[in-house]
This record gives sequence, C-alpha cells and structure tokens, in this order.
Amino acid sequence: MKKKKPNKLKILNDPIYGFVQIPNSLIFDIIEHSYFQRLRRIAQMGFSNLVYPGANHTRFHHALGCMHLMQKAVRVLQFKQIEISKEEENALCISILLHDIGHGAFSHALEHSIVSDISHEEISLKFMKKLNDEFDGKLDLAIEIFEGKYPRKFLCQLISSQLDIDRLDYLKRDSFYTGVTEGNISSDRLIVMMNVKNDELVIEQKGIYSVEKFLVARRLMYWQVYLHKTGLVAENMLVNVLKRAKELAEKGEELYASSSLKYFLYHQINKGNFTDETLEMFSNLDDYDILSAIKEWTNHSDKVLSLLSKMIVDRKLLRIEIQKDPFDELQIYKKRDKFSERLGISKDEINYFVFSQEIKNQAYTSEEPIFILNKKGKIKDIAKASDQLNLQALTKPVVKHFFCYPK
Repeated sequence: MKKKKPNKLKILNDPIYGFVQIPNSLIFDIIEHSYFQRLRRIAQMGFSNLVYPGANHTRFHHALGCMHLMQKAVRVLQFKQIEISKEEENALCISILLHDIGHGAFSHALEHSIVSDISHEEISLKFMKKLNDEFDGKLDLAIEIFEGKYPRKFLCQLISSQLDIDRLDYLKRDSFYTGVTEGNISSDRLIVMMNVKNDELVIEQKGIYSVEKFLVARRLMYWQVYLHKTGLVAENMLVNVLKRAKELAEKGEELYASSSLKYFLYHQINKGNFTDETLEMFSNLDDYDILSAIKEWTNHSDKVLSLLSKMIVDRKLLRIEIQKDPFDELQIYKKRDKFSERLGISKDEINYFVFSQEIKNQAYTSEEPIFILNKKGKIKDIAKASDQLNLQALTKPVVKHFFCYPK
C-alpha cells in the first residue's frame, strides 16, 4: 500500500485575521523546522504579561501573522499592475516569516546580558543561511531581500522600513493581546492603500489618515506598553539576573542551568566567535530555560542572584521613577549607600539593585520617510503632506530617564 503524502497546504486559525493559509510545501517545511518551532517558546513581549495578563502571545504567532499580511500586500500590489514574480512573492513570504527567528529568550534581554556585540537581526541571518543550506539554496532570494541587497527597493521596504509588514502585525497583535485599544491600527486599509512609485513603497493619498493613526498608535503603544514602567523594571532586572549569573559562572561557581543556557553562561559569546555550534546551542535556548533557571536560583547561596531571582518570580519588583531630566548623581549615590547597608551587600553589588538609565521614543524619522502619493502622481514625506501638526512633533525623539531602587 502506498504511503499517503502529508497535506502541506494547511490553513491555520488566527484570532486576529481569521484563516491564515500556508501557501506552499517549502514554507510548510520551514515552519515545521525545529528552528522555527522554537518561536512557540519565546514570548513576543517579554515580561509585559506582568502588566497586561493577556500578553502571552509568542513570536510564532507574530511570524505567521506577518506572512499572512505579506500575502495580502503582494496581491494588492499585483492588482495595481506592479509586477511581482512568483519567486519574489515566495521570497517575501519566507523573509518576513524568518525576520525574527534570531530573537533570544524573552526577546531583547539576552542581547544585553549573556550574548554581546551581536544583534537578533544578525542571528536571524545566520539561521536563514543555515536553513538555506538545508533547503538546497531555495532561500537565496529571501536572504537577498532580507539584507536589503535586492535591486527592487520596494520589496526590501516591505520587510524593513517605517511602514513594514512587521510593524503592521505587531502593533495590531500586541494591542489585541494587551487590550490596549490605542494601538489597534487598520492594517488592512494601510495595505490596500499601498502602491509603488519610482521603486519606492508609497501610500496613496486616500490612506493618509490611516498612516497618521498608525504613527500616533505606535507612539502611544511605546509609552503605554513597550516602555511601561513595570515592564521596563522587570526586563532590566532579568538582564541583571543573567549578568550576575554570568559573573558567577566566570568565577567558576556551579550554577543550575539547562545545557544550552550553561553554554552561554560559561562561554564569552560575541559576533567574532558565533560559530555553527553556537547557533545550534542558541536554537535550543528559549524562555523555558531562563524561567526554570531563575526559579532554581531563588535558593542559590549568592545573595544578589537569589534575591533578584526571588523578586522576579514573586513579582516583588524594584521601585521605578521616570522623569524628563537625568537623576541627580548624589541622590543615586545616597540610595546606593542606604540599600547596600540595608541588604548587607557590597558597594559593587548594589549596582544590580540601584541603577539609572534613559529610554527613547521616536515614532517617526524623516531619514527613511513614509511617502504619500498624491493624485498628480507626486510623492511627499508624510510629515509634510499631513495637516496634522503633531506629526512634526513625532519626528523629534522624546528622551526620559528612569531610576530603579528597592522598595
């Protein structure tokens, strides 16, 4: 009896878009690959669920949502007589599907603690090249577009620009799962209004208000969700936990950790020595490794590691203050002195509990403008085309300073 071939043209149900179609067997096989399945175990929004309990969606959800929106965008542009070949369409879907595959556990926390000098985009590219070898070069075009090297600029802009498919999905998705309605953009309308002029991705004039809403929504989501003070302090505490663990590992202390986490704790990993072996170890590292280690570290003999871990597990976080101006150095010094004595830890170790940093929110930059196509066929930067005065204000970065210390 002949073995039945598996059906690879699956349809998935997404809570935001409804039915999402996997367009071909190559994309199905990429989704089935262990590198991509790992995204199921990486939270899209890190510790935002400590603020918004519904924010438990993963990078896996986001990547599939992006692929769905990319299929829509291609259909819209083809309908407007923009020539996009079957190969280009396939490459766009693969490129957007894999754009976040290099994210570490809890998304951005690992970039600043146990892996240094290499961004998640660079790790994504390494994953894509490894997959390309496994799939006999079928990802060549997707990689070229992902790197921004493909001669048709607008295709690269669909992957990475100020109005790319990535942003159209994560704003709508994060708004949905957090319940923060200010971020609920009309991704469908923005896609329907897309066009191409002089090889630039543009939005037709009728869609100008949707773009304005998109930019305002992005700004509000940053202040209300991505840079929310509780999420901010939790992520910084996670970074400090991992830094402390790495510091202890470098001194030769035995730490409970999964084999993949141990690899990164006991080795100095950077761009220069990120080998294929490192990539394999990275592909086995996810939120579960970090959370199980932190739970175990609550009982560690090192006071700094155990106290920080316990604070995260029990959600007894540090106090955080946010203001426009930098915090007074004397004020920070006094807090360090006070809590060093109270917690019974050294002046160096107190830096894990008392620290100040800055955050920046810039909803729009005219360096890579979003172009509006008017009825005469001319294109204009949205900041100049809009009659909304606040769009000019959105081009200026807003910098705030935060100060964390124990309660």
